[in-house]
Amino acid sequence: MKIKGTCAECGRDFLAEQAVASGGECPWCGVAFNPDYAITLIDALRDAEEAGTKLERALEAVAALDPAFTLAEGSITGDLRGSVARVGRNVIRQG
Repeated sequence: MKIKGTCAECGRDFLAEQAVASGGECPWCGVAFNPDYAITLIDALRDAEEAGTKLERALEAVAALDPAFTLAEGSITGDLRGSVARVGRNVIRQG
């Protein structure tokens, strides 16, 4: 999974892997996304991408089995949507 974000400072899009590689800074303008918790942020972004990839692969495996059931999309994406929305609200408060 490739997680994409937008820098609150310069407005440019970046991939989480770019933020990880740059030490928690915007790869374009260099602003620190969270100077007090850069290591924690880097670890969390890395973990999120790895977990997302693992979830995608597992769901692809389930779909390949052609099971006699459907999955409730909200049961998979509901909490994720809430977490993504919280990140957006934090940017608005801080900016």
